Amino acid sequence: MANFTFDHIHLRSPDIEATAAWFEEKLGAKVSRVMAQGRPRMVLTLGGTTILINQADANTAAPPSAPNQGVDHFGLAVQGLDEAVAELKAKGVPFTMEITEARPGVRICFIRGPENISIELLERQPGA
Repeated sequence: MANFTFDHIHLRSPDIEATAAWFEEKLGAKVSRVMAQGRPRMVLTLGGTTILINQADANTAAPPSAPNQGVDHFGLAVQGLDEAVAELKAKGVPFTMEITEARPGVRICFIRGPENISIELLERQPGA
């Protein structure tokens, strides 16, 4: 079987600058601006993952409401979840689930990003 590795997440936004700024300001993403196929694209690096943001056009459907089929959310690991949550709340980030213990040694919560993106924040204790 082929060996697959993760490469990127691709988002579409009606305002690529605002979406990129949200990820930069709220989550510390590194932002680059490039041209792709003659159109502006935002390239973000966050936690070792590349997030590409292209401009949504008039034919792009609105974002779904959770829960929905398809991609449900993506998760970001963090050490010091309580401190991260306090910082994000101070920045006005909306939470859709407060911190809860998903299983022994793993605590999670969920935030809502631009375009209704659901993002899980999780903290794993060693051995969990």
